Amino acid sequence: MDMTDSELAAALSSLPHGPEFRFVDALTSLDPGKEGTGVYRVRGDESFLAGHFPGQPLMPGVILLEAIAQLGGVVVQTDPDHAPLENLRLTAIRGAKILGAALPGETLLLRAKVEGRLGSLVQVEGEVTGPKGPLASAKVALSGD
Repeated sequence: MDMTDSELAAALSSLPHGPEFRFVDALTSLDPGKEGTGVYRVRGDESFLAGHFPGQPLMPGVILLEAIAQLGGVVVQTDPDHAPLENLRLTAIRGAKILGAALPGETLLLRAKVEGRLGSLVQVEGEVTGPKGPLASAKVALSGD
């Protein structure tokens, strides 16, 4: 489904995270309720980079997994067949693989696909790719009220 830039931006606004903890800068595609792609640019001024690691900053692997969950949340919340879930949260991570490091200045490509839904529990499969290849993959469970 082709969406306009304004429709993609409106879908991204469903993320409850503040700008300091948002790891999806823009959506590049969205099939509402099914799958989506997006990007995040590691700016270099993120507060966690100062300590991870001083003089050699890299984005923590757990934040790569958070990016998958955030994009997955956008996909879930735009499902035309289900009302948005209140208090949607990351509740589980399975099969996580951290395959590389994301560095300041790099643009990361994110992908998330809904694999299944049972009431207010949704399983999402996703991955993060950097300029040199895959960085992380996981299956995450999201749940809400």
